[in-house]
Amino acid sequence: MRVGTRSDARLIQSLATSALTLAFLILSGSQSANALPAFARKYGLRCSACHETWPMLNYFGQKFKDNGYQLMNDKDAPIWQNPAYWPITLRMTPFWSRESTNKIAADTASGVASLATTGFNFGGLDILTGGTLEKNISFLLVPASEEDGSFHIEAVNVRFDNLFHSPWLNVKVGKFELDSFISEKRGLTLSGSGGGYQLFHFIPVNDGNIFGQIGDNQVGVEWMGHSFNDRTRLSAAVLSSTDGNPDVPYGQNSYTAFFAGSQAFSAGKLGVQRLGGYAMVGQAPTTYLTADGAPILGSGTGNKSFSRVGFEGLFYLGPHLDFQVFTQHGSDDAWFGACYGDIITGTCDPANNNTGGAALPAGARNPTWNGAFVETHFVWNPQFTIFQRSEWVRMSQQALPGTPSNLGDIDNYVFGYRYNPFMSSRAGFAFHNEYSWIRQRGTAPDGTDLSSNSLMLGFDFAF
Repeated sequence: MRVGTRSDARLIQSLATSALTLAFLILSGSQSANALPAFARKYGLRCSACHETWPMLNYFGQKFKDNGYQLMNDKDAPIWQNPAYWPITLRMTPFWSRESTNKIAADTASGVASLATTGFNFGGLDILTGGTLEKNISFLLVPASEEDGSFHIEAVNVRFDNLFHSPWLNVKVGKFELDSFISEKRGLTLSGSGGGYQLFHFIPVNDGNIFGQIGDNQVGVEWMGHSFNDRTRLSAAVLSSTDGNPDVPYGQNSYTAFFAGSQAFSAGKLGVQRLGGYAMVGQAPTTYLTADGAPILGSGTGNKSFSRVGFEGLFYLGPHLDFQVFTQHGSDDAWFGACYGDIITGTCDPANNNTGGAALPAGARNPTWNGAFVETHFVWNPQFTIFQRSEWVRMSQQALPGTPSNLGDIDNYVFGYRYNPFMSSRAGFAFHNEYSWIRQRGTAPDGTDLSSNSLMLGFDFAF
């Protein structure tokens, strides 16, 4: 079966039409929405106070987060909380999906085959808890489970807020999301081919640098400051170059810096607009000590550099329509481009160890690329949102001469909607339908383009 056949199109059109019809019928009898569980139980706020549609934050929700999950009143300190309050949210997503890939390696005459599967499934479990340990000392802890039950720590940090009574002095230590106001962790897309932002995780084909992924929570320390009304925001973070992994499994002395700044301004009836920029610059190891040929954890040296820079924007075109824009120019050192870097988890061949006798392939150079995405939200009300995202990544320079110029280029398109029949201070519940399609040039087993699509009908709930 090929991606994009007429039978696929008819199936997708029929299901999408039925689902949208059902949503609009339910919408006609909808009630007003209330807040999400953990902080709503503490402050008694409505959902629309902090969320454009959960889990996506609005302007006030971003300010609440920037203040260390505080409203700057007496209720912030734990001593004033109801003893029955437990600041925890459990989130999970059961769903039905159809996943299709145009080419996989298989024992066929051509060596490849297409594959389409349907079935019921469920996403991983997020256990979110956060709040204040004392006034102006806040925390976030997110243990998370994969679908198979294996646990990891998605986030854990302590933040000292408003030091010396200034909103410009806030210090966070631990594992945390990098300070982009376009948040993948609070994104609306969930499907297999469109759930994450490609630019946040992009790695060129045969590149060994896993350390520059903006979308992964990182371990380090962050200073963040903002004006009293949160219109101006600045941050700087120093991170271990470990891609968020604990126990420094890679380099002995390798660090990454992340800088971000943004400015919001009023556009009258259109709403509050925000423009910003970011820069991620760092070094990571390409050389490891070995024992019996295997790299020794924490022994990495031979640091090489990388960078990610770009602009981001959040624009409102009235009370119902907004769109996010994100751009990136990325560059890795030629050693990364030749697949030196991560040999700990097998991204690169363990033989690619930048020891004294190693040499780059002839003509090797820094791989560079450019990319952008535009994500649009039509918020009928806090209970019903239609969304789409179009994303593109284009290589501007390959690491090795003779490599096809478009190898690794990505096109990704996502469309869907979320309907919340209710949202209370005890629970959130969303009917989530989404279709996504992604293509990467030259990465199929036979060297042609690899494309996949996902159709997802699910229920996203938090309690």
